Amino acid sequence: MSTIEVHGTVAEGFEQVRDEFIAVVEEEGGQSGPQLAAYLCGRQVVDLWAGAEVTGTTLTGLHSSSKGAAGLVMAMLIQDGVIDIDRTVAEYWPRFGAAGNEYITVRDVLVHRAGIIGAGGGFTVAELADERVIAERLIGQRPYFAPRTAHGYGGFVMYAILGEVVRAVTGSTVQQLFEQRIRAPYGLDVYLGLPEELDHRYLPILPWQATPEMEAAFAANSPNPHGMAGISYNLNARGFTAADVMALPNDTQLRRLGQASAGGVGSARGLARMYAAAVSGVDGRPPLLSLDTVEMISEIHSSGADLVRGQAPYTLGFEAKGLLHEFLGVHAFGHAGSAGSDGFVDPHSGLTYGYTRRRAAFAFNAPENARLAAAIHRAVTDSGHARAA
Repeated sequence: MSTIEVHGTVAEGFEQVRDEFIAVVEEEGGQSGPQLAAYLCGRQVVDLWAGAEVTGTTLTGLHSSSKGAAGLVMAMLIQDGVIDIDRTVAEYWPRFGAAGNEYITVRDVLVHRAGIIGAGGGFTVAELADERVIAERLIGQRPYFAPRTAHGYGGFVMYAILGEVVRAVTGSTVQQLFEQRIRAPYGLDVYLGLPEELDHRYLPILPWQATPEMEAAFAANSPNPHGMAGISYNLNARGFTAADVMALPNDTQLRRLGQASAGGVGSARGLARMYAAAVSGVDGRPPLLSLDTVEMISEIHSSGADLVRGQAPYTLGFEAKGLLHEFLGVHAFGHAGSAGSDGFVDPHSGLTYGYTRRRAAFAFNAPENARLAAAIHRAVTDSGHARAA
């Protein structure tokens, strides 16, 4: 008999998801503080949470799950015809063309094939909070690998680059467009820039828990600060550590500005609803994206070994979730975050998924996402409610 209290509801036929969620929470002694949500064809079917202080409306740091929100802004602008992804970044932002970067396209950045994964010397936390500052630092930065010859994750710099493109063509920021055209109209609990009046709902990300042996093994296998992963994760900045990566959304300025690569704030409900809004629509509102746009952005561009992250495949601005989870369709897309958050949509079934953790997952790895997503997918399959192909 479980002594850990789990809250929330699941739709009929999704009881096995609650059982799996309880098992996941128990394995970490109830300390992870997770939220789990899922939508099916625009209808919420899972809404669960557990842990001290955590509720269904708790907001916490999303890290790179923020890229999913920003990716929807890019998809919307591509759909509108205002951004041509095969034009060079320098055509939109001429100063970017220094140091041989004049041939890097918007597409290259979206699929992590641009070669610019960070900056020499790294960034302070104050610099990471402000994408305009990051963008200035990237002017003249040479690629760390030849563009389009491989792919390597631009963890903190992706939307500093793309944000300048968006600003050039719209006069607005990624954050402003997300708020005006996506978050507010669809009532999403995902923010690229958390308003001060909502700070009371934010629970800081807590450090991961690990035994001394686990910490020693992590330290022994940590990336060289001046290697690919070290540069991408900003470990080449003086005194910056993996713990600092996890704590970034706890910085008030970074959270307030909503750095689109890693500074978003939200809930599991918000992530699942965001992807439902994108593909299925919610509460009678039409989907944000057309079928043609969904097919375009879900096309797999980069697969195999990522020079930064290992095996990490990408679609146009998102992770290729269909390659990461074989039970999903080939067009599934979304994005995970360092502390363990994740969000995605499988357009074939109409399933969307959202997950957050209040306590960071050890070593940037939250394997429970695969288990929970598989449990939800089984429930969809068993219930016979999957969207027809």
